[in-house]
Amino acid sequence: MSELCSTLSLFTARTPFCSLPTRSLIPTSVRHRRRPSLNFTRRRCLSTAARSYREFETDADELLEMEGSGVEEEEEDSLDIDAFEREADQAVREFSQSLSRQLRMEDERLGAKEAREQKGTKSTIGRVPDRLLPKVVIVGRPNVGKSALFNRLVGGKRAIVVDEPGVTRDRLYGRSFWGENEFIVVDTGGVLTISKSRDEVIDELDISTTIGMEGIPLVIRDAAVARMPSMIERQATFAVEESSVIIFLVDGQAGPTAADEEIGDWLRKNYSHKCVILAVNKCESPRKGIMQASEFWSLGFCPLPISAISGTGTGELLDLVCSGLEKVEGTEVLEDEEKCTISVAIVGRPNVGKSSILNALVGEDRTIVSPISGTTRDAIDTEFTGSDGQKFCLIDTAGIRKKGAVASSGSITEALSVNQAFRAIRRTDVVALVIEAMACITEQDWKIAERIEKEGKGCVIVVNKWDTIPNKNQSTATYYEQDVREKLRLLGWAPIVYSTAIGEHSVDKIISTANIVEKERSRRLTTSILNQVIWEAVALKSPPRTRGGKRGRVYYCTQAAIRPPTFVFFVNDAKLFPETYRRYMEKQLRSNAGFSGTPIRLLWRSRRKTKG
Repeated sequence: MSELCSTLSLFTARTPFCSLPTRSLIPTSVRHRRRPSLNFTRRRCLSTAARSYREFETDADELLEMEGSGVEEEEEDSLDIDAFEREADQAVREFSQSLSRQLRMEDERLGAKEAREQKGTKSTIGRVPDRLLPKVVIVGRPNVGKSALFNRLVGGKRAIVVDEPGVTRDRLYGRSFWGENEFIVVDTGGVLTISKSRDEVIDELDISTTIGMEGIPLVIRDAAVARMPSMIERQATFAVEESSVIIFLVDGQAGPTAADEEIGDWLRKNYSHKCVILAVNKCESPRKGIMQASEFWSLGFCPLPISAISGTGTGELLDLVCSGLEKVEGTEVLEDEEKCTISVAIVGRPNVGKSSILNALVGEDRTIVSPISGTTRDAIDTEFTGSDGQKFCLIDTAGIRKKGAVASSGSITEALSVNQAFRAIRRTDVVALVIEAMACITEQDWKIAERIEKEGKGCVIVVNKWDTIPNKNQSTATYYEQDVREKLRLLGWAPIVYSTAIGEHSVDKIISTANIVEKERSRRLTTSILNQVIWEAVALKSPPRTRGGKRGRVYYCTQAAIRPPTFVFFVNDAKLFPETYRRYMEKQLRSNAGFSGTPIRLLWRSRRKTKG
């Protein structure tokens, strides 16, 4: 019996239970293990003691390690929390810089330099909501430089500019200012005349009747091509109707044409009550520009020579524009309203119904809808107010095809359209990734999803044309969701909405879901709740041991940023936390704290050892 007592005393010396920090940190296997009974014979006692000694020797090592962890937790009060918070901010900045370096090549290709220039070109006067500002529209026949002048006035390269006719088709809006005046500039598609034949219209608009139109009957294809000119002119007419000043742009190098005369007659007959400015573009030389502009007096307006590329004469043009505008008075600076506006980019492959969704949401033909692939080219911004009063900025984008397909087509316009679509993802809050219900999810959808996740944007997966699924039942959506989750694992956190844009079925759910996603993306957890979630996750599953017996420990966690939510974990050694455990921690955060529809960033920082 004396040997048993000495053995048990040795156990007690090796495993100091009284020094453990909290009972909850003791493993269940150890906490509920009964001590060996003393009511047995000496021989049985010794054998049981020897076996228990081997078991306790293993458990003692674990308890000693946890004792060390407990000591570190007891020292938590002495930790400099402010230093942790400062280091967390530094970690977020370093991560942002690293991500920027990774995307630098894509940024240069997508024209981020122009976007930064545009971002720096801001008015110093109060920001008035777009709907209250007067509008200035640019009209003219195709390929006279309307988009180039639009970019000159708004700053940057908002509109696609290519030396091809018919590039712009929808209305494109942008803010501009001159002096104390601020206004909206509207770019339109080239106005065609009835004197053009069908073949001339197809050639002038650069309409493809083959690319992206496989499987569409020839009758529907021809009808879509025939409707295209009238759709473009209707968009231009809408813009002229809502504008206060009209810039009638002509080509000074080509001279007056029959199309210019017809557009001039149309403006004089229908819009003589508005301020119409005749701007003669492509007059780079001031001396020759006066001679070139004098040829356009026959149109019935006073010509003004300008150059949209070099900026010659644009100052005089803006003076005339501002003289025809009514100054907006009595409007307050609604910064809170502008900050609360949620931007939603509608992206996806061609012909999945992006423009139809936009038109169904705003309740008007804001963009041209056609089975012709590549109908939408510019990124079209549209203001929209939800049923609850929440304001949105909807961005319709061009269909994104594979890089190889775009390169093989040789179309510079399509390449620029795809670049603008990716730039729309960069400047938006929530992305509505549209996929067609009957079409399989392709590699291109996965690449778009990868871009959304890398940019840290909220996402709503929209399964459009849901009415085309035959023989639907209650389990159809469940099976379809499983297939989407399997093929788009990057967006496993994104909610799915099933809609039919043509019939306006469940389209409003896209906006309501995007509103929820943006709120989740902007949510911030308190440090106490966050660390409670982390401690529970660690208690449920401890970090794995290394071969050397080391195990990771989490000292402190804080949310350092929002949009997207970014969490910084301060640990003993970040290398002790493998990727599987980091994914586990992300799942625990989502299951206990939410963040549906938004990516979250987990940054792991090793604790710096203090000298001395």
